[in-house]
Amino acid sequence: MIEVVTNIDFAILDLIQKLHNRVLDFIMEALTLSGNNGYIWIAVCLLLICIPKTRKIGLFAAVTLLVEWILNDWILKEIIARERPFIQNSGIDLIIHQPSGYSFPSGHSASSFAVATAIFMHSKKLGIPAYILASLIAFSRLYFYVHFPSDVIAGILFGTLIAVGMNKLLNFILERVKKHKISEKQSANSD
Repeated sequence: MIEVVTNIDFAILDLIQKLHNRVLDFIMEALTLSGNNGYIWIAVCLLLICIPKTRKIGLFAAVTLLVEWILNDWILKEIIARERPFIQNSGIDLIIHQPSGYSFPSGHSASSFAVATAIFMHSKKLGIPAYILASLIAFSRLYFYVHFPSDVIAGILFGTLIAVGMNKLLNFILERVKKHKISEKQSANSD
């Protein structure tokens, strides 16, 4: 089964390689670089946090990004330890800096979809552009042959699940804090 998935992965990557041209190379490189270490998403979170109206969205997105990064990059990738496609197919000349670390799941895809989903759950108006950017960043990883399609799909699913889970957890915590404050206020008023 793994061999079948890998063969499909390589077939898709080889097909995508036919899209290369100078303009697309430039655009895709800008997208993939913006996703390095989650820089674009850290900037988005900070911007949202700085605006009072979107502060809660920014905080939820930032916590989601941090949890995704720890679980994906420090735990999952190290356990699965899948080599990147350009290592398995040494006939590919990378046109970007060779990334380090393992391939599965894609960290760019996971972080992008974790933040985009966290934003979308609170604001569809802001979430749709975030999803578009997330999708382009995820595609750039295939374009440059540094992730398999199955890595990207797994990253998208993982990031989305982390965002949904963190949203539920953070809302639960906020509700508990709110109830505790109301309870304390009622106790103080009854004294």
